[in-house]
Amino acid sequence: MAPVDRLSSLLVQLRVRTEVFHTGPLCGVTTFAARPGRGFLHVLRRGAMEIEHVGAGGRIERRVVDTPSLLLYPRPLEHAFHNAPTDDSDFACATLDFAGGETHPLVRTLPPVLVLPLDAVRSLGPALDLLFAEVDDVRCGRRLVADRLFEVVLIELFRWVLDHTDDLALPAGLLTGLADPRLAPALVAVHEQPGRAWTLASMAHEASMSRSAFAARFKEAVGQPPAEYLTRWRLTVAQDRLRAGASVSRTATELGYATSAAFSRAFTQRLGASPRAWLAATAGAASA
Repeated sequence: MAPVDRLSSLLVQLRVRTEVFHTGPLCGVTTFAARPGRGFLHVLRRGAMEIEHVGAGGRIERRVVDTPSLLLYPRPLEHAFHNAPTDDSDFACATLDFAGGETHPLVRTLPPVLVLPLDAVRSLGPALDLLFAEVDDVRCGRRLVADRLFEVVLIELFRWVLDHTDDLALPAGLLTGLADPRLAPALVAVHEQPGRAWTLASMAHEASMSRSAFAARFKEAVGQPPAEYLTRWRLTVAQDRLRAGASVSRTATELGYATSAAFSRAFTQRLGASPRAWLAATAGAASA
């Protein structure tokens, strides 16, 4: 089976924007507040610290990080660093803004926090060398270059996760689906063409599987039936397009709905408000 690019179509349709907001040492206890639709990616290249956040059941979880590591918080989760990196540390932080917010399928499938030693991802070396060289040298365009290099770091991290879903014991979700060589072509096709008139048969054809085998394997790996995943994907893409100024009717047509009314019904059933009401509430929250 030919190799499939499992990430590009997903990240083109729903981009993750990275923005560097801190480099260098931190003092005492530093807290990173939770904000809807926002995650964090921290890189500790040298130094040590203790991290703290609220875990399952409301319990405070603490962990010492004393080796060079990536720390990914994909969802809004307040966290704090104690004994934070000092002057002799290499440390950088970026915010992650996921198009579609918490409905972004990557956000839903990742663990609340992922701490990954840098030496586990050998391909990170060149990108990190460039990143820290850029943040240490005040030159024209420094901030923009650093932001783009953090995107490279994030994509390298996603690549690693896709190749290690079993090691991470991830629950059923998009990443476990993309890690399945049989399902990946169908998922990629859906991501590339959300407005296509998909049926169970056409999705199964992309996977070179029978309808029954495809439906069963998809539900097991992704955690929901193919039709439900398709609907959620379309509505996640729809949110991003509506925020960008697309009309409800145009969005409905481009995403495969026969009428605006059918699109509005699906949107309201899953998101609790009509597209226009949702957009007004989103705009109000952003300006608050």
